[in-house]
Amino acid sequence: MDAPELLADLRHPVDGSVLQWDAAQGVLLASSGDVLGHVVDEIPRFVSDEHLQSFGDQWNRFKVAHDDEDRATFEAKTGMSLSDLNGLRVLDAGCGGGRYSKICGEAGATVVGVDHSRAVDKARQLCSHLGHVKFAQGDLKQLPLERGSFDFVFSIGVMHHDSNTRAVFDAVAPMVKPGGRYSVWLYRKNQWWQELLNSGLRSVTTRMPQSLLRPLCHVGAVLGGTPVVNRSLNKIVNFSAHPSYENRVCDTFDWWAPEYQYHHTVEELQGWFSEAGFTDLRELPPEKTGRFYNWAYENNLLIGSGVNVTGIRRS
Repeated sequence: MDAPELLADLRHPVDGSVLQWDAAQGVLLASSGDVLGHVVDEIPRFVSDEHLQSFGDQWNRFKVAHDDEDRATFEAKTGMSLSDLNGLRVLDAGCGGGRYSKICGEAGATVVGVDHSRAVDKARQLCSHLGHVKFAQGDLKQLPLERGSFDFVFSIGVMHHDSNTRAVFDAVAPMVKPGGRYSVWLYRKNQWWQELLNSGLRSVTTRMPQSLLRPLCHVGAVLGGTPVVNRSLNKIVNFSAHPSYENRVCDTFDWWAPEYQYHHTVEELQGWFSEAGFTDLRELPPEKTGRFYNWAYENNLLIGSGVNVTGIRRS
């Protein structure tokens, strides 16, 4: 078995030492000889799916990449222009199916994408034409990468699906080199009654077998394609209004299936950035605009909207 493409980039998540490759057994070793990971289908893997299995199923099942939309979404949710990525070393923290890793790679960045789930299989397939985009399956709280080695680190809609959002944020932050940029998008905390209703509904859907949940997601996709629903019920229950039916099914599954889903405030996220040593903090505006949308967004009424901050690590 050939050595994994990422071998030169891999580090012990605790002491930062270079990992060794045992080709005969197909394993990655610490200097002590302890096995830290395996290589399966040429991807270094340090974890199993565990509570994030739904994401592996989700990203491998649905085709939701749309280049123009993904480019616009990336720029809106990171505050980084694609034209500025050429030559940068980028970490996609929670890469999912790899759609943002792909557009970063196509913009000329050297990209490492890490996800806790089997979604990395889909990501590798999507980026197979990009030799400078590589993936690993790992825990964002124990990244097997060199600290302070990335010019730009971003995470879009991922950290709030861990049991401790703040712990993930703090673990990823040191990957940014001094003077580098860090951008994070998290679910927004809504009104108390919306949070109560959402928690109640998710206490049911997260326990559903997928044989029942998938048909329910198709119902959500139908409702999400109905304009009157998105003008009314979408302030109570999250229905995607994406023009693609498959995307709406995927979005609904993404909302109802994951075991963990936490919501946060802008002030909370900005505080994390400051305490982690980042300056020049900037809250990024919502992607959508319009009088009604802006009012609902500013009053924390839109289920599924996000809090979005970017900052520069102190030199």
